[in-house]
Amino acid sequence: MTNGFDNGKYLQIQSQHIRQRIAQFGDKLYLEFGGKLFDDHHASRVLPGFQPDSKLHMLMQLSDSAEVIIVISALDIEKNKVRSDLGITYDMDVLRLKDEFESRGLLVSSVVITHYNGQASADSFRKRLKRQNITTYVHYTIDGYPNNVALIDSDDGFGRNDYVKTTRPLVVVTAPGPGSGKMAVCLSQLYQEHKHGVKAGYAKFETFPIWNLPLKHPVNLAYEAATADLDDVNMIDPFHLEAYGKTAVNYNRDIEIFPVLNALFEGIYGENPYKSPTDMGVNMAGFCISDEEVCCKAAKDEIIRRYYTALGNMANGDCNEEEVNKIALLMNQAKITTEFRRTTVEARRRQEETGVPTVAIELEDGTIITAKTTALLGPSAALLLNATKYLAGISHEIKLIPQSMIEPIQKTKVSYLHGNNPRLHTDEVLVALSMLSTTDPNCRKALEQLPNLRGCQVHSTVMLSEVDRKIFRKLGIGLTCDPIKKKYFPNSLSNGKLQ
Repeated sequence: MTNGFDNGKYLQIQSQHIRQRIAQFGDKLYLEFGGKLFDDHHASRVLPGFQPDSKLHMLMQLSDSAEVIIVISALDIEKNKVRSDLGITYDMDVLRLKDEFESRGLLVSSVVITHYNGQASADSFRKRLKRQNITTYVHYTIDGYPNNVALIDSDDGFGRNDYVKTTRPLVVVTAPGPGSGKMAVCLSQLYQEHKHGVKAGYAKFETFPIWNLPLKHPVNLAYEAATADLDDVNMIDPFHLEAYGKTAVNYNRDIEIFPVLNALFEGIYGENPYKSPTDMGVNMAGFCISDEEVCCKAAKDEIIRRYYTALGNMANGDCNEEEVNKIALLMNQAKITTEFRRTTVEARRRQEETGVPTVAIELEDGTIITAKTTALLGPSAALLLNATKYLAGISHEIKLIPQSMIEPIQKTKVSYLHGNNPRLHTDEVLVALSMLSTTDPNCRKALEQLPNLRGCQVHSTVMLSEVDRKIFRKLGIGLTCDPIKKKYFPNSLSNGKLQ
């Protein structure tokens, strides 16, 4: 899709700014990486042109002097919190992140389990890490955090935590997702390092909210939508306004924790080099937006996507109405409704015409393709065929996969695998298309169009299966679904044929 962000410029000025911050401190710098070091799909969605692994590329330039600490909250382990973009739990993602970092030549020195309070699930995970020779530490819940500065900045607060041993001057602190306790780990280490006679500093690399965009800019509102389950709120940084007389955007947790960091720095060094939470950051993304209109549209799409995700989670009992209402309020602030998303309007219109579940996709040139549920195909599978045929210039009337090939697959699904839904899913259609591509040039042309679907938007009038969601995710397609459970039409198979 059309880019609105200059990734090359971002890599250049961001890495330069981080090097300047490292030079500002003495023996050691704890650099908190907010968001994701790679696979930052939220950033790539709201800032088209941003590469999901941009931050990782910058870090690799400093690999000789850097080590990585991965942080995970015991609370997230206990509730099996899942990364929505990858579909895996946070504890599994810790292992994935470690392997990914090490495969790129980065040292992962340890894992820190935060918010620890004796949870059995956290103990079990710690034993699992030990069996894999992964050094693990625990940091405890501190009563009154972050407001009880006297307790936090004491041996009964940060002093109670395990001291995380590090060996390199740059310590990158990252996590599978937000709310893991990365900042608290950094601040605890400042306290502990001082006790061990090491002069350490702290800085924060958080892409969102973008401090030099307006408070209610769609990109910043999209960040609030992404963290609605954490009760994060974007705010004007009052410390920055007081110190410099300039407006800067930050979010509530950084603003709430600043007095703690201020007290820590003053206690350790006699003064705080930062006058505001915004000063702590090193984010330069706001200077690299090349087309604001493109980013605004993408951010609005993302807010709506998060809204539908929350509705679907609520339908499955995985979130509450408060989260849905918060994102609805953000949509109101962005002056949009779900009809801003063209695919939503078209999918519902097609469903009204046909009376069956439908999906719609908006292609890069603005063309909208729709597909409906049929006796042979689920709507998502039909959509992939319709969209790739359009992109390949193949007539809609041409059937890429003959019914004689689909029916045996259906029989296997129902008669042998005892499934309830005989219609082919997206993965099954792609496999069939791949097999036929060796002899059918149209099938080959259609398959070659799959990369052109990346960045396109899809809406479904029913909640899709996990199989279909994963395929869309792997293709880089932005998916939203109405929070309606799919109902299968009565079907039976007789002699291998759908009746």
